[in-house]
Amino acid sequence: MSYFIDRRRNARHKSAVNRQRFIRRYRKHIKRSVEEAINRRSITDIERGEKVSIPGRDISEPVFRHGNSGRRTIVSPGNREFVEGDRLRRPGGRGGGSGSGEGNASRQGEGVDEFAFTLSREEFLGFIFDGLELPHLVRKQLAEVEEQRPVRAGVSRQGVPARMNIVRSMREAQARRIAMRAPIKRALLEAQQALEEEERKDPVLRNPQCIRELKEEIARLERRLAAVPFIDTYDLRYNNLIDQPQPSNRAVMFCVMDVSGSMTQNHKDIAKRFFLLLYLFLEREYERVELVFIRHHTAAREVDEEEFFYSRETGGTIVSSALDLLSQVIAERYPPAQWNLYVAQASDGDNWDDDSIRCRELLEQTLMPQLQYYAYVEITPHAHQALWEEYERVQARFEERFAMRRIVEPGDIYPVFRELFRSREEGSGA
Repeated sequence: MSYFIDRRRNARHKSAVNRQRFIRRYRKHIKRSVEEAINRRSITDIERGEKVSIPGRDISEPVFRHGNSGRRTIVSPGNREFVEGDRLRRPGGRGGGSGSGEGNASRQGEGVDEFAFTLSREEFLGFIFDGLELPHLVRKQLAEVEEQRPVRAGVSRQGVPARMNIVRSMREAQARRIAMRAPIKRALLEAQQALEEEERKDPVLRNPQCIRELKEEIARLERRLAAVPFIDTYDLRYNNLIDQPQPSNRAVMFCVMDVSGSMTQNHKDIAKRFFLLLYLFLEREYERVELVFIRHHTAAREVDEEEFFYSRETGGTIVSSALDLLSQVIAERYPPAQWNLYVAQASDGDNWDDDSIRCRELLEQTLMPQLQYYAYVEITPHAHQALWEEYERVQARFEERFAMRRIVEPGDIYPVFRELFRSREEGSGA
C-alpha cells in the first residue's frame, strides 16, 4: 500500500486539499462567475482574483442526527398560558414582511442565502483558460539565455555551514576513525597477548622489565585510541552548487492594429482586451514573452503600448504597410528558429481594395511559414469587406494556424477568444 502525503504549505485556517475538492465540486458555478467577471472588468484588473457566490442550497450536505428512539428524560418548564394544541401567533416584524428581519421582502420569489468564495489569481486565470490550448505550439531550439539556476553538483571539502552534508560528513568521519584506529588496535592486541604470555610464565622465568614495558606500551596505545577525534574538520563535506544555464521557451507576440480615422477609442479598448487575454495566455505557456506593438494607417510604425492604444491618427488605411514592417522586425530581431511567433491583428475591416490582395500574398508567401499562429479580429457590426475575403483565402490554406472572427461589442471578446483557442479535443467533439 502506498501513502501520498501532501506537504504543501497552507495559509492559516485553510486546507489546500479541501480547497481543490471544493473547486472541483462547484466548478460549474465558479466558471459561470468567471465568465461574467471577464465582461465587466477593466483592463488593469484582469489579473487579480475573483469573489464568486454560490447559492446556499447547492452546498448543503447530508448530516446525521439523533432519532427519537430509546429512553429519554426531559424536564420542560411549565407555563400558565398555553396547553397542548394551542396555536401561537407569529411575531410581527418591522419590515414589509411578517418576519422579524429588517428591510422589505423580495418580490422576485423565494430568497436564497449565498456562500461567498474568493479565487486566487492563479485559480482565476486557470478558469479563464480552461479547455484552451495554443494551436501549433512548438518548442524551438533556443539561443544562449541569461537565466541561470544553482544546481547540485556533488560535494566539496569547502563551503558554508548551511550547505553541510551531514550524512557524507559522518561517513567520512567513520572511515577516517576506522583507518586511524586499525593499526593501533592491532598493536594493542599484540601487546596484550604478549603481556598475558609473559604473566603465565613461571615466576622464576618472568622478566619484570619486559612486563613493565608491555604495560607502558598498552597504556600508550590506549591513549592514542582515545585521542582519535570522533569528527574532524577534514571529514566535513558540503553540498556543491554550480550555476547552470537554464533554457527557457521564448515567444514574441506582435500586436497589430489599425489606427486610422475609422477606428474609434471604443474599437481600441475592445482590441486591447483581446490582446491582453492572448498575452496572459502566452505567459502560461512560455517562460519569456515579449510584446511588439505595430500600429498603422497609411504607414506603419513600431510604438510603445501607451502610444499604441491612445494616440489618435487620421487618414486612410493600408494594412500591407503593417505586414511589411512585421516581416522586417522578424528578420532583424526574432529568428523563427529561436522564437515562437504569434500575431494578433485588430481592425475594423477598412482597407484599400488593391492592398487587400497584397496582404494575402504577404501572409501566404512570407509570414505564415514563419508564424506559430495568426489571429485576426474584425471589430465592426457591418458587413465584411475585401480584406476579410482575402483573409478567408489565407485561412483556407493555413487552417490550423490562421483564425479570424468578428467582434461587435466587449461582451463578444471572451467567447471569441475561447473559440479561437479551444483545444483540439474540444473542437473534435463539438
